[in-house]
Amino acid sequence: MTKIKTGDVVEYIGCSKEQIRWGNNDDPERSFLIVGREYFVTNVEVHRQHTKISVANKSGQFNSVCFRKISSG
Repeated sequence: MTKIKTGDVVEYIGCSKEQIRWGNNDDPERSFLIVGREYFVTNVEVHRQHTKISVANKSGQFNSVCFRKISSG
């Protein structure tokens, strides 16, 4: 898996309920993220067993496994 960093561009690939619940992440669908759309990473929060990311113009912190890195910032 490619490490996601602040400034990267990622594609939202979808998220299961289990992936959302793991680490108490926010639900990307409630923040109106769209599968297949690209987002700019504004913050990365690394925990022992998961990583949360924030993206520009969307509220919440999301499980990084729900995204695919497109390009480095």
